[in-house]
Amino acid sequence: MLTKRDLLRFGAAGALTSALPAAALAQNARPGFFGAIDIAQNGFAYGLPIVMNYAVMYKFVLDKDSGQYKAPFNEIYNARDTFTYKDTAVVTPNADTPYSMLWMDLRAEPIVISVPAVDSKRYYSVQLIDSSTYNYGYIGSRATGNELGDYMVVGPNFRGDTPAGLKKVFKSSSQHSLAIFRTQLFNAADMDNVIKVQDGYKARPLSAFLNQPAPPAAPAIDFPKIDDDLAKTKFFD
Repeated sequence: MLTKRDLLRFGAAGALTSALPAAALAQNARPGFFGAIDIAQNGFAYGLPIVMNYAVMYKFVLDKDSGQYKAPFNEIYNARDTFTYKDTAVVTPNADTPYSMLWMDLRAEPIVISVPAVDSKRYYSVQLIDSSTYNYGYIGSRATGNELGDYMVVGPNFRGDTPAGLKKVFKSSSQHSLAIFRTQLFNAADMDNVIKVQDGYKARPLSAFLNQPAPPAAPAIDFPKIDDDLAKTKFFD
């Protein structure tokens, strides 16, 4: 992420190019000590949400020994209780809201999220987040209402048609995306009612939703390992 100062500095350097001999050009091609710090700081600020979001995905979806593992890609995990101090992958989760989570791999085909009819007195939401932690859409009480419905989430390269019957299509800017379901819990005795709502949440590949043959699977990815230490010492890697 370049600042205005960066652009001005690089522009000024470019203006001097034709007047400098080759040796001087080679020397001035480097940003210098303070320039390197400036670039690194900008790179860190830009990359921090991407790296930390990847770390959460790694713990929740990829590393079954992380102690925070939830479910594989494209499968909803329903927490049948509220989060406690033992849930450390996310920095500040709600302590009074049962969560459901869905990490989507959108490379092969879109994912259809189906929600049940939810009592109008109960708030719920499905937050859609890309790999840069940008919220690109919401399903739920305030955004789409409490009626049942089917919603399609597509990746950045999807060019297919929208099937009939879908209430809305959401487009993620990244091939991997997170859906966070929050279901209102009124009190401790209300948990069974929340579980009934959670059991109505569904996630299916588009082909399964349409009862059609599935497309070829996306190639396997060798996801690089990450943990709290590596996020600090190997951040740019």
